[in-house]
Amino acid sequence: MRLSVSLGLWQDRPAAEALLTATAADELGYPEVWIGEMATYDAFALATAVGLRTRRVALTIGPLAVAVRDPMMIAMGVASVADLTGREVNVAVGTSSPLVVESWHGRSRARAGRALREAVEVLRPLLDGEKPAFEGEVLRSRGYHLRLPAPRSSLTVAAFGPSAVRTAARADRMVLNLVTPASAARLVERLTDVAGTEAGPGTRTAAWVTTAVHPGVEAIDRIRRAVVGYLAAPGYGEMFAEAGFAEIVAFARTGPHPRELMAAIPDELLHEVALLGDAETVRKRLNGYAAAGVDEVALVPVSTEADPGGVASLEALAGLLPAPGEQAPPRRPPDEAGR
Repeated sequence: MRLSVSLGLWQDRPAAEALLTATAADELGYPEVWIGEMATYDAFALATAVGLRTRRVALTIGPLAVAVRDPMMIAMGVASVADLTGREVNVAVGTSSPLVVESWHGRSRARAGRALREAVEVLRPLLDGEKPAFEGEVLRSRGYHLRLPAPRSSLTVAAFGPSAVRTAARADRMVLNLVTPASAARLVERLTDVAGTEAGPGTRTAAWVTTAVHPGVEAIDRIRRAVVGYLAAPGYGEMFAEAGFAEIVAFARTGPHPRELMAAIPDELLHEVALLGDAETVRKRLNGYAAAGVDEVALVPVSTEADPGGVASLEALAGLLPAPGEQAPPRRPPDEAGR
């Protein structure tokens, strides 16, 4: 199984710790760093900083919300980072949450699934340096092509629901967030089922999994806090209920104060969606994702006062990395460029 690293962007930790995580991933031999965007750094700015401070690690920017960033903006940003850093730069897109899209940005998430599908369709030619004349139902792009060298990036789609999985079948990778191995297996199966009717069979699957090797109380509490917002969410609630936590899901859906809900979350629930324990325990848990059909796990190391940037967790798992060159890259093979 391929291992990569996703920057945690923990809002209650110093923002600059993201750079600690990225540089450690590069030095330890992880092949790729995922650079998302939350409430601190602009994703393209952070990706440029990471590229200039590291030696070889590939960068994947996103997932970027398709209701916030248009395809031309994404293509220009990716090409800018690639040109300024000399690094391989790929991109991930998704629909993001109502909080980010509607509250923070004041944009509409109406027809978000359609916008995601159209973003994948128009981003391919833009990232390949072409000048598309695209008129979709939600998105459009006409008359622009990159003036910088085309990055020819791979495309990843963040998915959970059926519509996003269908769109992911047209991309190079599907990425899952906060999923149990059982849920991951179902999503991989769904992807396989729809791939035959879509334009791009053979889409790889990645899963972001929060990781803490030898976690202390602070790390456990940070993961518990991150889970709170998912317990009542459609789909996620059912996933946790299936894993044996129906009572806590029912409680979450009564609308308790987040502090009450956080206090009620048992440690056992966290182990269902995170990699926690010593290195051997984490290794066995990774095997569960591999058995589910996941091709890649993006470790999201927990940053704490005792382990800034989650560097110790990355060090503890670096022994699982294959020799350089043995991990399949996310970039599209040349014969798939027109897919």
